[in-house]
Amino acid sequence: MRWENLTVEPGEHGRADAALFGADAVTTRTFDTPEFRGITFHEIRARSIINRVPGASRMPFEWTVNPYRGCTHACVYCFARKTHSYLDLDTGIGFDTQIVVKVNAPEVLRRQLASSRWRGDHIAMGTNVDCYQRAEGRYRLMPGILAALRDHANPFSILTKGTLILRDLDLLTQAAEVTDVGISVSVGFTDTELWRTVEPGTPAPERRLDVVRTLGEHGIGCGVLMAPVIPFLSDQPAQLRETVRAIAASGATSVTPLVLHLRPGAREWFMAWLGQHHPYLVRRYERLYAEGAYAPKWYQRRITRQVHDLAQEYGIGPARAGMPRRIRPPEPEPPATPEATQLTLI
Repeated sequence: MRWENLTVEPGEHGRADAALFGADAVTTRTFDTPEFRGITFHEIRARSIINRVPGASRMPFEWTVNPYRGCTHACVYCFARKTHSYLDLDTGIGFDTQIVVKVNAPEVLRRQLASSRWRGDHIAMGTNVDCYQRAEGRYRLMPGILAALRDHANPFSILTKGTLILRDLDLLTQAAEVTDVGISVSVGFTDTELWRTVEPGTPAPERRLDVVRTLGEHGIGCGVLMAPVIPFLSDQPAQLRETVRAIAASGATSVTPLVLHLRPGAREWFMAWLGQHHPYLVRRYERLYAEGAYAPKWYQRRITRQVHDLAQEYGIGPARAGMPRRIRPPEPEPPATPEATQLTLI
């Protein structure tokens, strides 16, 4: 594996030619438990954890933290699959079962946040692979990461398909008292049969919407990234309506649709899955994605318009890019009038 080829980018708190970690720092483990059977973990000690997003990226943020590489969610469309090739790892089943764990992520983050060179910019998490994937239940990196961000009052956002985020509800609440915190849950569709084959390692869509509901009940506004909308499989008007209706019922503060995109690495794996499960759609996909990784603009605009119209009908709206949501402080209790009698429970 090409561990030594992962280098710190210029300006990223280190020399441009400094390896993020060396091969001698890798410990490989397997766990003989049902939830981790068949999965190999490569534990490494990272030298840097705050990553700059490439300038050509479409992402609306500049800095990310990714404590894991690879993801047991095993979503067949995951655009991050290509990143496994940088380590000479397979972008198909290897991406799902060979998980790189940056075991020192919390302490490295705390050190970098304290650096005089760090300017306190917004940090996005869960934008490459899910920081609340199954491995987080064992390695518990996120509590330390959230505590570091809280202690430095550094704004951040999290995108997840995992229900494990509720474990860290207290830390999220504490962080939101001192900085801007944005939470989004990814739910592209509510079709149970489609979910079982296309996102086999994730919690069911209804469980993810329970996360949205629970966060809202604790004062944390949570948006939903309706992603991906999968052409010809989850894009019919009745399917879009059912998904938006369920999102609205969960109390989501916003819904933002995103049509499936197929970058190299993900494209090959997804098309193999499509040929196995929906072979009649292969030619339609080849035509729809003939120009590259993204569906045509006309198709994306149509889906966006439909979802936004449905969101307005159900009383929710699209998220504005870069708008994290803070927990609102509780309303002060009105002062008692002189005539009022305070009742007590014994």
